[in-house]
Amino acid sequence: MNKQLIDHYREFLKDNIRQRIDFSQTDQNRRIPPPPLEKPIPEGAETIPLPPLEKAKLAGNIDLWSAIGQRESCRFYSDEPLSLDELSLLLWATQGVRLKLDAGHALRTVPSAGCRHAFETYLCVLNVKGLEKGIYRYLPLEHALLFSHAPDQLEQSIVQATLGQRFTGDAAVTFIWTALPYRMEWRYGLAAHKVIALDAGHVCQNLYLACEAIGAGTCAIAAYHQDGMDELIDVDGKEEFTIYLAPVGKKEA
Repeated sequence: MNKQLIDHYREFLKDNIRQRIDFSQTDQNRRIPPPPLEKPIPEGAETIPLPPLEKAKLAGNIDLWSAIGQRESCRFYSDEPLSLDELSLLLWATQGVRLKLDAGHALRTVPSAGCRHAFETYLCVLNVKGLEKGIYRYLPLEHALLFSHAPDQLEQSIVQATLGQRFTGDAAVTFIWTALPYRMEWRYGLAAHKVIALDAGHVCQNLYLACEAIGAGTCAIAAYHQDGMDELIDVDGKEEFTIYLAPVGKKEA
């Protein structure tokens, strides 16, 4: 291995960057308004309301300690579809809004550095009751879905974009998280990027635990074709790009 390159990339895991940044020059400290909490809904687009949380929470049937104890990566799924109640619960558990504070800040079900929440959630839906196959975006403020598009041969497309990991084509739904770096850069400047990566882990761990609660499984994926995945969900790859994925399906009996 190239020792110089190894040392270079290890720097990303450290926090030395804060000693080199003039935080007075961040957009937050320059009084520039924060970016919005979620991407805008296209004019005229129809949204799909998700079941209310009071109903969705009934889909969970085990306690927290059991969920933690049973948590494991799962790559084999049954043919049983997910219900909308179950999908609603998983989305709320991973990016749900508990309280909107103002136009640029909200408390969610997962922690985030500086309350910045620099992610959008896309879904590759293959087997969810009441939803057509296709790519959707979660709207956390509305707790609703926005249909994006339905690529041909979606199962093959998601497998190809995940470098041949076939279980993505067997899942009921794959969660695809994108990063919008400016949401975090607005507050932290060049110190934003490490904490975006850390925040992604918080989100996915909640998905693991919520999956256990509904008898489903997931397996986090960090190996994928960047351009292929960004193209599949129709993001620009610069201001917004895929950062993490997790297919979900009911566990085999």
